[in-house]
Amino acid sequence: MERYLIDTNVIANYFLNIFSEAGMFFLTNIIDKTPFISVITKIEALSWKSQNIEKENIVKIFVNFSNTIELSDSIVNKCIDIRRICRIKTPDAIIAATAIVNDMILITSDSDFKRIPTLKIINPFNYFIKYFIC
Repeated sequence: MERYLIDTNVIANYFLNIFSEAGMFFLTNIIDKTPFISVITKIEALSWKSQNIEKENIVKIFVNFSNTIELSDSIVNKCIDIRRICRIKTPDAIIAATAIVNDMILITSDSDFKRIPTLKIINPFNYFIKYFIC
């Protein structure tokens, strides 16, 4: 059974409802179960300030409902490896390391993660409904 780690940009885009119908369906199926996020995603998501208090509260509820994966020595060590090899920002390296160490697929629309060869990624923007003419 696949396990997924949800990146910060996916949370924002999901609640803005900007993915295709297929992308939203895919994410809703994951979010309806207890989703996983990195401690970095928790920090980033809860740091957002919005003029729309309702949307801000929805994000807070989402984060509180999620399983937050905290930093561990193995995540820190993998993050160091990623930073040395891929020259990626520390928060992104922590998120990537969290996914790799926990054998998870990262759901993200951030193309910087493509530079990490051992990271499995799904971009919800790549989900499209296919219509067939019979």
